[in-house]
Amino acid sequence: MKILVVDDDEVTRQMLHHALTQSGEDDVELACDGREALSIIEKGQCRLVISDWEMPEMSGLDLCRAVRASDSLGYIYVILLTGRNSKPDIVAGMSAGADDFIGKPFDPAELMVRLRAGQRVLSLETRDLAIFAMARLAESRDPETGMHLERVRNYSRILAEQLSADGHLDAPGAEYCRRIYLTSPLHDIGKVAIPDSVLLKPGRLSDREFEIMKTHTTTGAETLDAALRQHPGAEFLRMARDIAAFHHERFDGTGYPKGLSGDQIPQPARLVALADVYDALISRRVYKESFSHDVARSIIIQESGSHFEPCVVDAFIKAEDQFVAIRNRYRDDRSVAA
Repeated sequence: MKILVVDDDEVTRQMLHHALTQSGEDDVELACDGREALSIIEKGQCRLVISDWEMPEMSGLDLCRAVRASDSLGYIYVILLTGRNSKPDIVAGMSAGADDFIGKPFDPAELMVRLRAGQRVLSLETRDLAIFAMARLAESRDPETGMHLERVRNYSRILAEQLSADGHLDAPGAEYCRRIYLTSPLHDIGKVAIPDSVLLKPGRLSDREFEIMKTHTTTGAETLDAALRQHPGAEFLRMARDIAAFHHERFDGTGYPKGLSGDQIPQPARLVALADVYDALISRRVYKESFSHDVARSIIIQESGSHFEPCVVDAFIKAEDQFVAIRNRYRDDRSVAA
């Protein structure tokens, strides 16, 4: 794992480099200010940054803010090197996006302890990759889905963040929104058990075939329940199970598999229901052409209170520009209407 050291003082840079290499870290890059560091980070060349707080051009705080403002870099762990240690300074640093602090002058032993903590945190992201790989397994059987998973998880995150801002999220906070982003791609994991004759049928399904297709919700839930029994404290698995099981429920109780209504439907599933339907509407399928955003928007508004929870529809309307941006960023040219 490459480590990036950022400091405008050459002596400090070299001291940090020496301490790191002496401790066995042989992939260390140096930058003399925040702008140079951000350029290196944007190339995807490092995941762990040790940065001075006070630098010309772009300070360590500004670097943290720039990193956190991007949703395409993966998680970058930032340790600020600073002589500031008052409570207001710590609050300012954490608010800007710093993960940890090292005091100046730094102690090499403390440096390595804090570095190892950061490496442990970053190793957790392999969980994220494993979850997305599981979701890709289901999607890979259907050549029409394209960038569906990327769009749906981003739509779900946008809805969660808007609902949090509106005061309607069950557990407001960045971690809960991230968990929804992380687990929403597993909504169709149960499709791995659907026969090709149904899953890949080039046309509308018969009533019998549709009943088979509907079982992907219960199969997905059973698959994730098995993992949950092995790891009962894993909240992300519980959320993934709820999404897989109930994202085809409808707010008025006419959905499947259990005909749940209103608050009986777990909130993450209510979010993913809208995200999934929106993506189906704007995507081309063998049995339908893609709809424009405006047409999809009209359909979703019309189904507020029946298919979708009204506050989720309100969140969609407030954030529709972000939906369009995600659609354009992860578009399948053959699937999206002009």
